[in-house]
Amino acid sequence: MKFSIGGPLKLAFRPWVEGLENVPAEGPAVLASNHLSFSDSFFLPAVLDRKVTFIAKAEYFTTPGVKGRLTAAFFKGVGQLPVDRSGARGAGEAAIRSGIEVLERGELFGIYPEGTRSPDGRLYRGKPGGLARVALATGAPVIPVAMIDTEKIQPPGKVVPKLMRPGIRIGRPLDFSRYHGMEHDRFVLRAVTDEVMYEIMKLSGQEYVDMYATAAKRQIAEAAKAEKQAHKQAGPERKQAEERAEQVRRQDGPGEKPDDEPGGAPDGGTDERAHGEGGPGRGDAAGDAKR
Repeated sequence: MKFSIGGPLKLAFRPWVEGLENVPAEGPAVLASNHLSFSDSFFLPAVLDRKVTFIAKAEYFTTPGVKGRLTAAFFKGVGQLPVDRSGARGAGEAAIRSGIEVLERGELFGIYPEGTRSPDGRLYRGKPGGLARVALATGAPVIPVAMIDTEKIQPPGKVVPKLMRPGIRIGRPLDFSRYHGMEHDRFVLRAVTDEVMYEIMKLSGQEYVDMYATAAKRQIAEAAKAEKQAHKQAGPERKQAEERAEQVRRQDGPGEKPDDEPGGAPDGGTDERAHGEGGPGRGDAAGDAKR
């Protein structure tokens, strides 16, 4: 990672870093970060002197063909660990086991407590299963990390990244040894996760949303689908309205003017606007003088 990707990445984007001294030079630690972009897993390892292992879906490593082999080699090179995500519960257990193995080797384990990328740049509620269980089972300190502006470099759907400087803020290690052996207590897991998310929020300055990012993505997708359906239904209605308006225009016929428009003064009288030189104001004044 350091020689194949980290160097060129730092040279091209020049990421700024705060709190680098909070990452221990040796020993296990959990790096818990917000998740704004696909590139988060590349920028954080690029600025560290130690290898960081993240979890990645197994499909990145098993795709057939030349492209698949290149993709697998790339993700292995940047410290990604394949996990089968075919079953929700099974995937979670596999990720926890992988994280524990990494930490027991005395290495750094990276994890995104939100579970997925933020759909709108805000910070969402952390999932208590992975982060807290790995930290409590191993006794490793948790280091909160905030990625800054990485979503602006390569937004979803964009192939070519934008050259700009992302930021990385690394907080002080959090010690949860007081909860050792309580990794199966859901209230403890919730408390640990919330404490970490609070520190990430302070580092990132993001607005916090007390719901899971997966639920937010689902709501956004449903709203977009409803809007598309409404627009689709509005098409025929708009066309019918235009056809009715056209029928009314044809029924009125050309040349007919309402009595209250110029050229159609009521009661056969003279349209005062035809004589006034200054618009309605002067016409009214002339009428007042006559009276």
